[in-house]
Amino acid sequence: MAPPEARDLLIAPFYRGDSWGSLDLAMHPRAPRPGDDTDLDVAVGGDSLRQALLLRLLTPQGSLASLGHVEFGSRLHELIGELNTPVTRRLARTYTLRALIADPRVESILDLRIPEPDQTSQDVVKAKNVTDPIELGIEVAL
Repeated sequence: MAPPEARDLLIAPFYRGDSWGSLDLAMHPRAPRPGDDTDLDVAVGGDSLRQALLLRLLTPQGSLASLGHVEFGSRLHELIGELNTPVTRRLARTYTLRALIADPRVESILDLRIPEPDQTSQDVVKAKNVTDPIELGIEVAL
């Protein structure tokens, strides 16, 4: 029997963000009962994982320790304000890899690019029980 498809409340409707301040619950127009016209939207399947990985990268590692999730998050926040040098980009790559592989749903990382200044990139992750690779982008202002 196949595992049930993951479903989470959608808080990153474009599956990108640069801070927790850019995230919020998303509304979806629907009419489950007469007079209702909206409900909370959900992220399903691969989109659920894409959102979870984005939240993992945006969360400072250790900030959820009081909830029992000591290792959850990433260290990318430590690089904010640093000079955009090859060393800093290698640290960003290392912190990203560590955070992504910490999620048990990630099978492998197919492509990870830390761009030079004035470039953008999308990371590509192969997830367990998901057919297509998941693309994910995050910006860390150096």
